[in-house]
Amino acid sequence: MSPERFQKIQQVLKARQTDLTLCLEEVHKPNNVSAVIRTADAAGLHKIHAVWPKQAMRTLTHTSAGARNWVEVETHNSSQQAFAELKAQGMQILVTNLSDNAVDFREIDYTLPTAIVLGGEKHGISEQALQMADQDIIIPMVGMVQSLNVSVASALILFEAQRQRQLKGMYDKQQSSLAPEAIHKILFERGHPVLAKVAKRKKLPYPPLDDEGQINAPKEWWAAMQRK
Repeated sequence: MSPERFQKIQQVLKARQTDLTLCLEEVHKPNNVSAVIRTADAAGLHKIHAVWPKQAMRTLTHTSAGARNWVEVETHNSSQQAFAELKAQGMQILVTNLSDNAVDFREIDYTLPTAIVLGGEKHGISEQALQMADQDIIIPMVGMVQSLNVSVASALILFEAQRQRQLKGMYDKQQSSLAPEAIHKILFERGHPVLAKVAKRKKLPYPPLDDEGQINAPKEWWAAMQRK
């Protein structure tokens, strides 16, 4: 890993917004999943959540290629399970839904801990999710259609959230809000992907990295890595 790449990764991790996330409720088309994850990375999210009760859905994250390496996807068997975790983190839960009490998505304060729920392509937001959410939000439209593609909707909402957070300097942190263990894992796996795969297969711990991102491991670790 070059020193430049090491510094770039560290800068990205400092800007990660651990209290801003998306929750995909049975979004099942691979191209949409991929686009949403790429948008999440671009907006500085560390993790998104997905309600995927079917095992086949869990393979969708492989379609997002490079972006999937930078954004964690935590899966849940039900919306109730996902919402319980999000509420335990103190997040306001917003659902994209056209209703009488829905507000323009730009009226929301996204500098608060926030989870944005996006419904599946076929059925939209479930009734259970609507009942558990804190607020319905809409993207105002003046054409004939009443809804946008889920990936487009996620982009519009996330970049409004990014705009608000940038104005408050929430991306300009001197230190990442991620745990040191999580930072080290990301730096090692993204900076040394081949060695990370071998270490994981051999169940070896990731050794320390020096100030330039190079591996600072004892001889015993290297010997264990080379052992068949």
